[in-house]
Amino acid sequence: MTDLSAFPIAKRWPAKNPEVLQLYSFPTPNGVKVSIALEEIGLPYEAHAVNIMKNETWGPEFLSLNPNGKIPAIIDPNGPGGKPIGLFESGAILLYLADKTGKLIPADPAARWETIEWVFFQMAAIGPMFGQVGFFHKFAGKDYEDKRPLKRYADESIRLLGVLDARLAGRTWLMGDEYTIADVAHLGWVRNLVGFYEAGDLVGFSNFRNVQAWLDRGVARPAVQRGLDIPARG
Repeated sequence: MTDLSAFPIAKRWPAKNPEVLQLYSFPTPNGVKVSIALEEIGLPYEAHAVNIMKNETWGPEFLSLNPNGKIPAIIDPNGPGGKPIGLFESGAILLYLADKTGKLIPADPAARWETIEWVFFQMAAIGPMFGQVGFFHKFAGKDYEDKRPLKRYADESIRLLGVLDARLAGRTWLMGDEYTIADVAHLGWVRNLVGFYEAGDLVGFSNFRNVQAWLDRGVARPAVQRGLDIPARG
């Protein structure tokens, strides 16, 4: 049996089956990226809910695996060379899973790099901007008298939606006919922007018809439906 005792996080959230990949997450846009990818790929895994509402990511066990204190993180007991590996940062985990399984990423080298490019676009632009819109529009930031930060992030989010919309013109998915980790990376964030953050009107989401159609296609996928609620909030 695989020994995960070298990972303090596995003591805080013990594995029922240490032979399968261990996911430490919460159903946020970054969290569901990995659960959706795992559901799409079909790789066996065990999900542990790390409750961000209770600040569990700031405990020493979670920080021992993810020093950034953000979900998600994984331990793969069958990592490179057959040895366990722990990883954090959702984009890196998506790339790892794609590389491990050969799924959700094109085999053609040029298309592969183009896919990675769009994953990075989400990590560097979509995620940070949409997250700030959520803070200033829905959460504590909405009470700030100075509305300039909200306008700045909303304007930038509108620009980024325009980038996505142009990319999706005439395409089913971001890479064309092939659904990839680039789509997985974006789905939770776009869904949250117009759903949970209730910022659709703020960013004029109805103007981005290609993004709307893509989002509807993505959310309709059975694996996405499952992944959006993994791990359960409890």
